[in-house]
Amino acid sequence: MNEKKEKTTGPECPALRVMNVSKRFGTVEDGVLAVDDVSVDVQQGEFISVIGPSGCGKTTLFNIIGGLYRNYEGDVEVEGEVVHGVRRSIGMVFQEESTFPWRTVLENVAFPLEAAGLPKQERLDIARHFVELVGLDGFESRYPSELSGGMRQRTALARTLAFEPKILLMDEPFASLDEQTRLLLGDKVLQIREELKQTGMLITHNITEAVQLSDRVLVMTYRPGKIKRIVDIDLPHPRTSEVVSSEKFGKLVGTIWNDLRDEASLGMTDYESRSRSAR
Repeated sequence: MNEKKEKTTGPECPALRVMNVSKRFGTVEDGVLAVDDVSVDVQQGEFISVIGPSGCGKTTLFNIIGGLYRNYEGDVEVEGEVVHGVRRSIGMVFQEESTFPWRTVLENVAFPLEAAGLPKQERLDIARHFVELVGLDGFESRYPSELSGGMRQRTALARTLAFEPKILLMDEPFASLDEQTRLLLGDKVLQIREELKQTGMLITHNITEAVQLSDRVLVMTYRPGKIKRIVDIDLPHPRTSEVVSSEKFGKLVGTIWNDLRDEASLGMTDYESRSRSAR
């Protein structure tokens, strides 16, 4: 699946390039090869999802692209520039609760702008715009404890978008939410994408979510994580959760599950084997 890639510059340069990336934890003898020779280009304004069984290296890939890991093989480029470490050009939304409980919604969203040294009125004006963009206008003065889980994740999303990253990375941001809320938040992500022309990558276990949001879905093998197949999601834009009920949507979900099923079975077998060994 993966071919060696040459670095690209100029107007045809992808927004994001992952080039022959591998990551091992521990030694060759007793360590784990989490990601193995992964390559993918993400074009300007494109949204892709990475899906695979637990343990396939999805979050490892997320952390490499986001600059949280430095010790790996291969390269990551944003608009032709090799990324080393955390960069403002890449925004990250995590699965874990990440709002600051002592700050209001508006103050949470304004936080990275405050850290960047923007004047108070300017950062509050920008924060209000992104609060409205994620559908939380009217909740600016509420604290996270007064919000639902979905609203807290929208706050975290607005905070990430506020400093206008070139690439938006999301690692299972709606995993703790019920299916109906996930679909509705998917609508909100689609609306934001249409407005901002945002380039994005979503890490997810949820096939429905991947098909709803993406232009392409990368199906990964069980450990070591490689790209098994890339599925084009040729559903029209603008897109909403209503597409979930369409026949074409169902066929795409079925196609991805057929690719994923064997890998998920390998993951389950490995987990059961390790559980028995630990007893």
